[in-house]
Amino acid sequence: MSEVVVWIDDGCITCDACENEYPEIFKVTDDSCFIIADARTDGGFDTNESTKSSLKSGFDLGALEEAAEECPVDVIIIEVSAGGDTAPVEEEAAEETVVEVVDSEPVAPSMDGDRSVLVLFGSQSGNAEGVAAKVCRSASNYGLEATLKGMDEVQIGDLAGYKRILIICSTWGEGEMPDNAEDLWQAASGPSAPKLEGSHFSVCSLGDSSYDLYCQSGIDWDGWFEAAGSNRITPRVDCDVDYDAPSNAWIDDTLAHMGAVGEDGSFNQEMVEVLREKAAGGGKTSVVGSSFDIPELVTAEMQVNVRVFRYDPNSGESGHDVWRCSVPSSLSVLQLLNLLKSTEDGSLTFRDGNSDDPTTALTVNGRNILPGRTAISEVVSNNGSEASLRIDPLSGFDVIRDLAVDHSDYHIHLANSKPWMHAATREGTRLAQGVMGTMDAATATSLHVAGDIPSPHLIHATSDTVPHNRAYVGPAVIAQLWVRCHDPRTSDEGKSGYLATITGDSGIKAEADMSSVSRTGPVGSAVATSLLEAKRKALQVSGFTGRHGKHVWWFSETVKMSGQLNETVLAGATLGPFGMAKNAITGVIPRMALGFTRTGGPMIRDLQALAIPPSSIGKMPKMINTSVENHHEVVALFNAFDRRF
Repeated sequence: MSEVVVWIDDGCITCDACENEYPEIFKVTDDSCFIIADARTDGGFDTNESTKSSLKSGFDLGALEEAAEECPVDVIIIEVSAGGDTAPVEEEAAEETVVEVVDSEPVAPSMDGDRSVLVLFGSQSGNAEGVAAKVCRSASNYGLEATLKGMDEVQIGDLAGYKRILIICSTWGEGEMPDNAEDLWQAASGPSAPKLEGSHFSVCSLGDSSYDLYCQSGIDWDGWFEAAGSNRITPRVDCDVDYDAPSNAWIDDTLAHMGAVGEDGSFNQEMVEVLREKAAGGGKTSVVGSSFDIPELVTAEMQVNVRVFRYDPNSGESGHDVWRCSVPSSLSVLQLLNLLKSTEDGSLTFRDGNSDDPTTALTVNGRNILPGRTAISEVVSNNGSEASLRIDPLSGFDVIRDLAVDHSDYHIHLANSKPWMHAATREGTRLAQGVMGTMDAATATSLHVAGDIPSPHLIHATSDTVPHNRAYVGPAVIAQLWVRCHDPRTSDEGKSGYLATITGDSGIKAEADMSSVSRTGPVGSAVATSLLEAKRKALQVSGFTGRHGKHVWWFSETVKMSGQLNETVLAGATLGPFGMAKNAITGVIPRMALGFTRTGGPMIRDLQALAIPPSSIGKMPKMINTSVENHHEVVALFNAFDRRF
């Protein structure tokens, strides 16, 4: 007769659909759906995900499959053994068959009781931790419940509480323990080390055969566990630089043997092959409601030099630490930082969070990114000989420690701008759900595109003006307010308030160069478009008066009168007629005319520059010799007109 196994995968939303369909098997609790104890051969009451206990006979498989189909999130997993029905002709040989069973009873793996296994790793560069993580992912296939711990996370006395222990340890330097394993090894070598009779262990050692003491750390641990009375379940495996193949073989073999260790600590050799077949999926077929297997994505490892900015607020010292790492190229920058923190320097400080957390933004190789969304392969700089990553805190914010910055400036500007919605009274449309406001699709789409800013903190840091002008509210705040101004749901009073902030002295007029924002990918391009529209509106509102209006006015007049944009005239026109007269008096124009140049270009070119452009062939004169408060604005103006600067 077929064996039926049903369990609940992660993601149950406790919707009662399965219990309503088949209450004899399913019971919905506050946390998840459980398989009823009376329906299971092991009598347990949980999701059955870890033990995979089969159902007792007498249940309707068809009704069970219908209950799985009713699940809206497809977390009910059903497996049926492939054993066929007994043929009638075998009844003639029934007596002989019984004798065979008595002589050799079929082995059924027992998943009852304690199925825990401790997976300990000692790692310097992350390779051993990666192997240990792979062990934990595979353990459930053998009916084991793995606990992953670094060697710096346990005390030596804790080992006595486990019947199954797996050790993955790398060797550092000349046969030395990794940093996170040194303290545990010292404790193991001391008088307080426990005896481990009745337990089982195995060691996977990582090293480099080019060193004399190859895999010495793993050899040391292997000998220590044996001396402590633990039983070696499988021989130690020593892995060279290319460790994937031998470590994978060790994982499969060792987990099958560990799974054959019962709750009482006894080892059943006959269970090893049964567990291997079970882990490989032998004799199993998936039915309706089953999950499909997601293949493991394996990416090549890469050698990368990581330079991380460090700052100690107590001593005031700052600089960069450099680590050479061998890591998967698919690793995100945030995962890389967590790896460095756990294996290299626990004092490394940065903002951690999920991949979409806007506060985690960093500067990597000159690009502002969300580190949880960005793989190191996307931002790594490769000059042919080696790959490198330079990780710095976001500019425009005060650094608290290392990569962690203070976002107070942005939040204060945002709060002072009063960005909350000021809704207008408008007509509604009667729909099936009731009366509600509507909006045409084109307007809704444009508002969504302009307002979709995953990390306002990142956009705030893209502006070259922010570090020089802390009063500037920043591009992220202006972009959000500009979207509010264009929202048809906003009242006139609300729009006036938003525009007052946008057109104020600390608003869009303070932004010197929008190109730095537009270079930050599609989001930055959309924000830069909003900034340009806001700048145009601000100049219109002010009637092109003031410093910004004067610039636009005189640039326009220069081109209008001459038909050409002369760099010499441009420098003077930036300051208006009085500024030009002042420059003539203070010596800029005479110096240009008389050939006092930085490069010593021919004087004739300076005279030529007064009549026709270009004016700066072969020279770079000092265009402005008066003090300028905001130098970055002057740089941005010249960059906009001549890309040679």
